[in-house]
Amino acid sequence: MKKADTPPPLNLTIVQAPLVWADKKANLDYFSKNLASLKGKTDLIVLPEMFATGFVTEPHEVSEPINGPVMQWMASTAVGLGCVVTGSITIAEKGKYYNRHIWMRPDGSYSAADKRHLFTMGNEHLRFTAGSRPMITELKGWKFKPLVCYDLRFPVWSKNRYTEGKYEYDVLLYVANWPASRSFVWKSLLTARAIENMAYCAGVNRIGDDGHGLPHTGDSCVLDFKGRELVKAPVGEAFIHTVVLDYSQLQEFRERFAVGPDWDMFEIKT
Repeated sequence: MKKADTPPPLNLTIVQAPLVWADKKANLDYFSKNLASLKGKTDLIVLPEMFATGFVTEPHEVSEPINGPVMQWMASTAVGLGCVVTGSITIAEKGKYYNRHIWMRPDGSYSAADKRHLFTMGNEHLRFTAGSRPMITELKGWKFKPLVCYDLRFPVWSKNRYTEGKYEYDVLLYVANWPASRSFVWKSLLTARAIENMAYCAGVNRIGDDGHGLPHTGDSCVLDFKGRELVKAPVGEAFIHTVVLDYSQLQEFRERFAVGPDWDMFEIKT
């Protein structure tokens, strides 16, 4: 990429929030109220996994079709705030249920990908269908790979690629309902993913107790391509913060420390 083609700085907003168990109205009202001040001030808002309901693994209780109320809320919010809004929701489609990461644009169009790695210890695999294709999407010349919670533990699924002198993506996004008992693992893996993929990495997690009494402390953060914290949410507190990502710094580091050309080529069987 020529310097003249370098994408502009990008304003990325992370939203660490308490979620009310299985109560879409309460959660959407919370986000509508607390995101309103971001109008015209950010390019991308990242919400937690299952931001409208919490991590409910009885999808028949909370799921909706792809044109349902939560998707409509995402569309109207993206239009109203003039930015992309992304996070995962529970979708019912052709008799199956999906934990689907939605990338909603301000023009009403969207991209989507389903959570690949279902959390078997929480019985997610018994009720949800796993995704088979990751999503690579673009915003203002930046390329993103949005993933969901447990996907963080699987480095091959998260892996960046380098082909014909180009990296597949520039920013990794993980949305999660990751419990407090494994917060050290959460923070460690986010750091590892940023470093090994030569990319910015954002992890957005919920706070508060879920419907099973399981506590979540958030630990949301944005890391640079060296694994250094650009922003760190206060533990256990609601937090909305916008950080500016600089593509020229990423590009300079990739050129100076060119790990990409030495990566192994691989194929994932689905």
